[in-house]
Amino acid sequence: MTGPDHRFSVAPMMDWTDRHCRVFHRLLTRRARLYTEMVTADAVLRGDRARLLGFDTVEHPVALQLGGSDPVKLAEAAAIGEAFGYDEINLNVGCPSDRVQEGRFGACLMAEPGLVADCVAAMRARVTVPVTVKCRIGIDDQDAEAGLATFVDTVAAAGCRVFVVHARKAWLQGLSPRENREIPPLDYGRVRRLKAARPNLTVVVNGGIGSLDEAARHLAHVDGAMLGRAAYQNPYLLAQVDQQFFACDRPPPTRREVIEGLLPHAERHVAGGGRLNNIVRHILGLYQGERGARAFRRHLSELAPREGAGAEVLRQALAVVEQAAAGTGSAGVRHAAE
Repeated sequence: MTGPDHRFSVAPMMDWTDRHCRVFHRLLTRRARLYTEMVTADAVLRGDRARLLGFDTVEHPVALQLGGSDPVKLAEAAAIGEAFGYDEINLNVGCPSDRVQEGRFGACLMAEPGLVADCVAAMRARVTVPVTVKCRIGIDDQDAEAGLATFVDTVAAAGCRVFVVHARKAWLQGLSPRENREIPPLDYGRVRRLKAARPNLTVVVNGGIGSLDEAARHLAHVDGAMLGRAAYQNPYLLAQVDQQFFACDRPPPTRREVIEGLLPHAERHVAGGGRLNNIVRHILGLYQGERGARAFRRHLSELAPREGAGAEVLRQALAVVEQAAAGTGSAGVRHAAE
Protein backbone atom coordinates (compact mmCIF):
# COMPACT_ATOMS: atom_id res chain seq x y z
CA MET A 1 0.00 0.00 0.00
CA THR A 2 1.31 3.43 -0.94
CA GLY A 3 -1.30 5.28 1.04
CA PRO A 4 -5.01 6.05 1.10
CA ASP A 5 -7.03 6.14 -2.09
CA HIS A 6 -6.41 9.48 -3.76
CA ARG A 7 -7.78 8.70 -7.22
CA PHE A 8 -9.92 11.82 -7.16
CA SER A 9 -9.96 14.75 -4.75
CA VAL A 10 -11.15 18.33 -4.47
CA ALA A 11 -8.36 20.79 -3.81
CA PRO A 12 -8.02 22.81 -0.61
CA MET A 13 -8.94 26.40 -1.51
CA MET A 14 -8.74 29.37 0.82
CA ASP A 15 -12.11 31.03 1.48
CA TRP A 16 -13.84 28.31 -0.53
CA THR A 17 -13.57 24.78 0.87
CA ASP A 18 -15.01 25.47 4.30
CA ARG A 19 -17.23 23.00 6.15
CA HIS A 20 -20.37 24.12 4.32
CA CYS A 21 -18.74 23.69 0.94
CA ARG A 22 -17.53 20.22 1.91
CA VAL A 23 -20.97 19.09 3.08
CA PHE A 24 -22.36 20.28 -0.26
CA HIS A 25 -19.64 18.46 -2.21
CA ARG A 26 -20.21 15.29 -0.21
CA LEU A 27 -23.84 15.29 -1.32
CA LEU A 28 -22.54 15.12 -4.89
CA THR A 29 -19.85 12.46 -4.37
CA ARG A 30 -19.40 9.92 -1.61
CA ARG A 31 -15.91 8.87 -2.58
CA ALA A 32 -13.89 11.94 -3.58
CA ARG A 33 -11.35 12.98 -0.96
CA LEU A 34 -12.11 16.44 0.42
CA TYR A 35 -9.67 18.93 1.94
CA THR A 36 -10.08 21.80 4.35
CA GLU A 37 -8.85 25.28 3.67
CA MET A 38 -5.30 25.72 4.92
CA VAL A 39 -5.19 26.34 8.68
CA THR A 40 -1.93 27.48 10.24
CA ALA A 41 -0.47 25.50 13.11
CA ASP A 42 -0.44 28.66 15.23
CA ALA A 43 -4.16 29.16 14.62
CA VAL A 44 -4.90 25.60 15.69
CA LEU A 45 -2.83 25.98 18.86
CA ARG A 46 -4.16 29.40 19.85
CA GLY A 47 -7.51 29.83 18.13
CA ASP A 48 -11.09 28.63 18.42
CA ARG A 49 -10.58 24.98 17.52
CA ALA A 50 -14.26 24.14 17.23
CA ARG A 51 -14.67 26.90 14.65
CA LEU A 52 -11.44 26.18 12.81
CA LEU A 53 -11.51 22.38 12.80
CA GLY A 54 -15.10 21.33 13.39
CA PHE A 55 -16.69 19.33 10.58
CA ASP A 56 -19.67 17.10 9.87
CA THR A 57 -19.08 13.36 9.94
CA VAL A 58 -20.66 13.07 6.50
CA GLU A 59 -17.53 14.71 5.08
CA HIS A 60 -15.33 11.60 5.41
CA PRO A 61 -12.89 10.99 3.84
CA VAL A 62 -11.63 14.47 4.67
CA ALA A 63 -8.11 15.81 5.15
CA LEU A 64 -6.92 18.72 7.29
CA GLN A 65 -4.43 20.94 5.51
CA LEU A 66 -1.94 22.65 7.82
CA GLY A 67 0.47 25.49 7.19
CA GLY A 68 3.63 26.11 9.14
CA SER A 69 7.33 25.41 9.39
CA ASP A 70 7.89 24.67 13.09
CA PRO A 71 8.04 20.88 13.56
CA VAL A 72 6.95 21.05 17.20
CA LYS A 73 3.93 23.24 16.51
CA LEU A 74 2.94 21.24 13.42
CA ALA A 75 3.18 17.99 15.35
CA GLU A 76 0.89 19.34 18.06
CA ALA A 77 -1.56 20.74 15.51
CA ALA A 78 -1.56 17.42 13.65
CA ALA A 79 -2.34 15.55 16.86
CA ILE A 80 -5.22 17.92 17.55
CA GLY A 81 -6.49 17.42 14.00
CA GLU A 82 -6.37 13.65 14.36
CA ALA A 83 -8.28 13.91 17.64
CA PHE A 84 -10.98 15.86 15.79
CA GLY A 85 -11.32 12.89 13.44
CA TYR A 86 -9.55 13.91 10.23
CA ASP A 87 -8.48 11.07 7.94
CA GLU A 88 -5.26 12.71 6.76
CA ILE A 89 -2.98 15.59 7.68
CA ASN A 90 -1.68 17.48 4.65
CA LEU A 91 1.19 19.97 4.81
CA ASN A 92 0.92 22.98 2.51
CA VAL A 93 4.17 23.52 0.60
CA GLY A 94 2.55 25.17 -2.39
CA CYS A 95 0.78 28.41 -1.47
CA PRO A 96 2.70 31.42 -2.90
CA SER A 97 1.00 34.35 -1.16
CA ASP A 98 3.06 37.11 0.50
CA ARG A 99 1.34 36.50 3.83
CA VAL A 100 2.30 32.85 3.70
CA GLN A 101 5.91 33.66 2.85
CA GLU A 102 6.16 36.09 5.74
CA GLY A 103 5.07 33.28 8.03
CA ARG A 104 7.69 30.97 6.45
CA PHE A 105 5.31 28.38 5.18
CA GLY A 106 3.76 27.44 1.86
CA ALA A 107 5.74 27.34 -1.39
CA CYS A 108 8.83 29.05 0.01
CA LEU A 109 9.52 25.83 1.92
CA MET A 110 10.39 24.08 -1.33
CA ALA A 111 13.77 25.74 -0.90
CA GLU A 112 14.16 23.94 2.44
CA PRO A 113 13.43 20.24 1.87
CA GLY A 114 15.30 19.27 5.02
CA LEU A 115 13.02 21.43 7.15
CA VAL A 116 9.93 19.99 5.46
CA ALA A 117 11.26 16.50 6.16
CA ASP A 118 11.70 17.43 9.83
CA CYS A 119 8.12 18.70 9.93
CA VAL A 120 6.78 15.53 8.34
CA ALA A 121 8.78 13.32 10.68
CA ALA A 122 7.55 15.24 13.73
CA MET A 123 3.92 15.00 12.62
CA ARG A 124 4.19 11.31 11.79
CA ALA A 125 5.57 10.66 15.25
CA ARG A 126 2.40 12.10 16.78
CA VAL A 127 -0.37 10.74 14.55
CA THR A 128 -1.45 7.43 13.08
CA VAL A 129 -3.27 8.89 10.06
CA PRO A 130 -1.25 9.56 6.87
CA VAL A 131 0.82 12.74 6.69
CA THR A 132 0.94 14.01 3.10
CA VAL A 133 2.44 16.98 1.28
CA LYS A 134 1.02 19.33 -1.36
CA CYS A 135 3.72 21.17 -3.30
CA ARG A 136 4.64 22.80 -6.62
CA ILE A 137 7.11 21.49 -9.18
CA GLY A 138 9.47 24.20 -8.00
CA ILE A 139 9.86 27.88 -7.17
CA ASP A 140 11.43 30.82 -8.97
CA ASP A 141 14.63 29.83 -10.79
CA GLN A 142 14.87 26.34 -9.36
CA ASP A 143 15.59 23.60 -11.87
CA ALA A 144 12.25 21.77 -11.83
CA GLU A 145 13.82 18.41 -12.63
CA ALA A 146 16.56 18.40 -10.01
CA GLY A 147 14.76 20.58 -7.46
CA LEU A 148 11.57 18.54 -7.35
CA ALA A 149 13.52 15.27 -7.24
CA THR A 150 15.61 16.45 -4.30
CA PHE A 151 12.58 17.81 -2.48
CA VAL A 152 10.49 14.65 -2.89
CA ASP A 153 13.30 12.24 -2.07
CA THR A 154 14.24 14.18 1.07
CA VAL A 155 10.65 14.36 2.32
CA ALA A 156 9.90 10.76 1.35
CA ALA A 157 12.87 9.66 3.45
CA ALA A 158 11.00 11.13 6.44
CA GLY A 159 8.07 8.82 5.72
CA CYS A 160 5.78 10.82 3.45
CA ARG A 161 4.27 8.49 0.85
CA VAL A 162 1.73 10.80 -0.81
CA PHE A 163 2.64 13.93 -2.79
CA VAL A 164 0.03 16.16 -4.40
CA VAL A 165 1.91 18.17 -7.01
CA HIS A 166 0.58 21.35 -8.57
CA ALA A 167 2.15 21.14 -12.01
CA ARG A 168 3.35 24.75 -12.08
CA LYS A 169 6.22 26.58 -10.52
CA ALA A 170 5.41 29.23 -7.93
CA TRP A 171 7.02 32.62 -8.52
CA LEU A 172 7.42 34.14 -5.10
CA GLN A 173 8.31 37.58 -6.41
CA GLY A 174 6.35 39.50 -9.02
CA LEU A 175 3.20 37.37 -9.28
CA SER A 176 0.06 37.48 -7.18
CA PRO A 177 -1.47 34.26 -5.85
CA ARG A 178 -4.07 34.42 -8.62
CA GLU A 179 -1.38 34.94 -11.28
CA ASN A 180 0.54 32.02 -9.80
CA ARG A 181 -2.46 29.82 -10.58
CA GLU A 182 -2.53 30.90 -14.22
CA ILE A 183 0.71 32.39 -15.58
CA PRO A 184 3.47 29.85 -14.84
CA PRO A 185 3.16 27.18 -17.55
CA LEU A 186 1.74 23.79 -16.67
CA ASP A 187 4.20 20.91 -16.87
CA TYR A 188 2.26 17.70 -16.40
CA GLY A 189 5.16 15.81 -17.91
CA ARG A 190 7.32 16.67 -14.91
CA VAL A 191 4.72 15.17 -12.54
CA ARG A 192 4.45 12.05 -14.67
CA ARG A 193 8.21 11.61 -14.68
CA LEU A 194 8.21 11.92 -10.91
CA LYS A 195 5.76 9.04 -10.64
CA ALA A 196 7.54 6.91 -13.22
CA ALA A 197 10.84 7.26 -11.37
CA ARG A 198 9.29 6.62 -7.93
CA PRO A 199 6.59 3.97 -8.36
CA ASN A 200 6.47 3.31 -4.62
CA LEU A 201 5.08 6.80 -3.96
CA THR A 202 1.52 7.97 -4.48
CA VAL A 203 1.63 10.96 -6.83
CA VAL A 204 -1.46 13.10 -7.40
CA VAL A 205 -1.51 15.77 -10.10
CA ASN A 206 -3.17 19.15 -9.57
CA GLY A 207 -3.41 22.37 -11.56
CA GLY A 208 -5.46 23.46 -14.55
CA ILE A 209 -7.58 20.29 -14.80
CA GLY A 210 -10.94 21.40 -16.15
CA SER A 211 -13.04 18.25 -16.53
CA LEU A 212 -13.49 14.70 -15.31
CA ASP A 213 -12.39 13.30 -18.64
CA GLU A 214 -9.17 15.28 -18.42
CA ALA A 215 -8.67 14.05 -14.87
CA ALA A 216 -9.23 10.46 -15.98
CA ARG A 217 -6.59 10.76 -18.70
CA HIS A 218 -4.01 11.69 -16.08
CA LEU A 219 -4.65 8.40 -14.28
CA ALA A 220 -2.82 6.55 -17.03
CA HIS A 221 0.35 8.15 -15.66
CA VAL A 222 -0.20 9.07 -12.00
CA ASP A 223 -2.18 7.77 -9.05
CA GLY A 224 -4.73 10.52 -8.72
CA ALA A 225 -6.08 13.82 -9.94
CA MET A 226 -7.14 16.83 -7.88
CA LEU A 227 -9.58 19.43 -9.20
CA GLY A 228 -9.90 22.90 -7.73
CA ARG A 229 -11.67 25.78 -9.42
CA ALA A 230 -13.46 23.59 -11.98
CA ALA A 231 -15.08 21.56 -9.21
CA TYR A 232 -16.06 24.68 -7.31
CA GLN A 233 -17.42 26.73 -10.19
CA ASN A 234 -19.28 23.84 -11.84
CA PRO A 235 -19.97 21.60 -8.85
CA TYR A 236 -22.43 19.25 -10.51
CA LEU A 237 -19.56 17.62 -12.38
CA LEU A 238 -18.78 15.98 -9.02
CA ALA A 239 -21.99 13.98 -9.33
CA GLN A 240 -20.28 11.72 -11.89
CA VAL A 241 -17.11 11.11 -9.85
CA ASP A 242 -18.20 7.97 -8.01
CA GLN A 243 -19.19 6.17 -11.20
CA GLN A 244 -16.27 7.36 -13.32
CA PHE A 245 -13.44 6.96 -10.82
CA PHE A 246 -14.64 4.45 -8.24
CA ALA A 247 -16.82 2.06 -10.26
CA CYS A 248 -19.84 2.76 -8.07
CA ASP A 249 -23.15 1.56 -9.50
CA ARG A 250 -25.25 4.06 -7.54
CA PRO A 251 -26.83 6.52 -9.98
CA PRO A 252 -25.62 10.10 -9.62
CA PRO A 253 -27.79 12.34 -7.46
CA THR A 254 -30.08 14.79 -9.18
CA ARG A 255 -29.71 18.48 -8.46
CA ARG A 256 -33.03 18.37 -6.63
CA GLU A 257 -31.74 15.55 -4.42
CA VAL A 258 -28.63 17.56 -3.63
CA ILE A 259 -30.62 20.61 -2.54
CA GLU A 260 -33.01 18.48 -0.51
CA GLY A 261 -30.04 16.80 1.13
CA LEU A 262 -28.60 20.19 2.01
CA LEU A 263 -31.76 21.43 3.71
CA PRO A 264 -31.16 19.76 7.12
CA HIS A 265 -27.64 21.18 7.24
CA ALA A 266 -28.97 24.65 6.39
CA GLU A 267 -31.69 24.39 9.01
CA ARG A 268 -29.20 23.38 11.72
CA HIS A 269 -26.79 26.14 10.76
CA VAL A 270 -29.42 28.86 10.82
CA ALA A 271 -30.95 27.54 14.03
CA GLY A 272 -27.50 27.75 15.61
CA GLY A 273 -27.20 31.44 14.74
CA GLY A 274 -25.43 31.09 11.40
CA ARG A 275 -26.33 32.91 8.20
CA LEU A 276 -27.84 31.08 5.26
CA ASN A 277 -25.45 32.83 2.88
CA ASN A 278 -22.53 30.99 4.52
CA ILE A 279 -23.91 27.91 2.75
CA VAL A 280 -25.60 29.33 -0.31
CA ARG A 281 -22.52 31.07 -1.68
CA HIS A 282 -21.05 27.65 -2.45
CA ILE A 283 -23.98 26.31 -4.47
CA LEU A 284 -24.59 29.14 -6.95
CA GLY A 285 -23.05 27.12 -9.79
CA LEU A 286 -25.14 23.99 -9.22
CA TYR A 287 -27.31 24.60 -12.30
CA GLN A 288 -24.54 25.98 -14.49
CA GLY A 289 -25.43 25.41 -18.15
CA GLU A 290 -29.01 24.44 -17.34
CA ARG A 291 -32.19 26.29 -18.15
CA GLY A 292 -33.15 28.48 -15.20
CA ALA A 293 -29.60 28.74 -13.85
CA ARG A 294 -29.65 32.54 -13.90
CA ALA A 295 -32.96 32.72 -12.04
CA PHE A 296 -31.62 30.23 -9.49
CA ARG A 297 -28.50 32.32 -8.87
CA ARG A 298 -30.43 35.58 -8.76
CA HIS A 299 -32.95 34.25 -6.27
CA LEU A 300 -30.28 32.97 -3.91
CA SER A 301 -27.97 35.97 -4.32
CA GLU A 302 -30.73 38.40 -3.46
CA LEU A 303 -32.49 36.55 -0.65
CA ALA A 304 -29.88 34.41 1.13
CA PRO A 305 -27.83 37.38 2.48
CA ARG A 306 -30.88 38.93 4.13
CA GLU A 307 -31.18 38.94 7.88
CA GLY A 308 -33.26 35.99 9.06
CA ALA A 309 -33.12 34.10 5.76
CA GLY A 310 -33.76 30.41 6.31
CA ALA A 311 -33.89 27.12 4.46
CA GLU A 312 -37.14 28.15 2.78
CA VAL A 313 -35.02 30.29 0.45
CA LEU A 314 -33.44 27.10 -0.87
CA ARG A 315 -36.85 25.52 -1.38
CA GLN A 316 -38.01 28.60 -3.26
CA ALA A 317 -34.92 28.58 -5.46
CA LEU A 318 -35.59 24.95 -6.35
CA ALA A 319 -39.14 25.84 -7.36
CA VAL A 320 -37.88 28.78 -9.42
CA VAL A 321 -35.41 26.72 -11.41
CA GLU A 322 -37.79 23.82 -11.94
CA GLN A 323 -40.50 26.14 -13.21
CA ALA A 324 -38.01 27.68 -15.62
CA ALA A 325 -36.87 24.23 -16.78
CA ALA A 326 -40.48 23.23 -17.39
CA GLY A 327 -41.06 26.36 -19.44
CA THR A 328 -43.80 27.59 -17.12
CA GLY A 329 -41.94 30.72 -16.06
CA SER A 330 -40.46 31.59 -12.71
CA ALA A 331 -42.12 32.70 -9.53
CA GLY A 332 -39.42 35.37 -9.43
CA VAL A 333 -37.50 36.71 -6.55
CA ARG A 334 -40.08 39.33 -5.63
CA HIS A 335 -43.01 36.91 -5.45
CA ALA A 336 -41.06 34.18 -3.73
CA ALA A 337 -40.03 36.64 -1.06
CA GLU A 338 -43.59 37.67 -0.35
